[in-house]
Amino acid sequence: MRIRFLSGNAHKIREATAIMEPIGITVVPLQIKLEELQTSDTDAIVRDKVAKAFHLIGHPLFVEQTGLSIDRLNGFPGGLTQVFWDTLEADRVSELFGQGPGTGVTAKTLIGYCDGRSIHCFRGEVRGRIASEPRGDRDFQWDCVFIPDGFTETYAEMGDAKNNISMRRIALDALATHLRAR
Repeated sequence: MRIRFLSGNAHKIREATAIMEPIGITVVPLQIKLEELQTSDTDAIVRDKVAKAFHLIGHPLFVEQTGLSIDRLNGFPGGLTQVFWDTLEADRVSELFGQGPGTGVTAKTLIGYCDGRSIHCFRGEVRGRIASEPRGDRDFQWDCVFIPDGFTETYAEMGDAKNNISMRRIALDALATHLRAR
């Protein structure tokens, strides 16, 4: 089975491929730039993005939005994580949110799949905390500051082992279950 994935993020494409190929689903990357909504409402972002993408492509495909919901900020930045991250970057995020009590955060992925008839959404969430300082490779946004509950390493330090426990894995597994049931 083949499925199109619209993303301009090579790291997300690599992870989706690594997760889906062993279960018999080939990810076909599409890199088309879409104007995305700027809102903290992740559902609205994903539904808008997948509808626009389907309109352009005309074939079933999925998109995703991944972000952080920081406890100290009542769940912000959520759907605005990219803007938030680009503004603060790793050291400042750790300085502001990885020190003292209350370092909790939830990493969330929302996948939107459009088959031409309807839009289906699949969620993955992992609780964790912000590291007191960035650790590991800084290439994939906030992986260097996110430590999932029950672990001592950041996602960046875990390398490919992250794919076994990530919020993206949970959401992609739900998408794969849906695709097989069709």
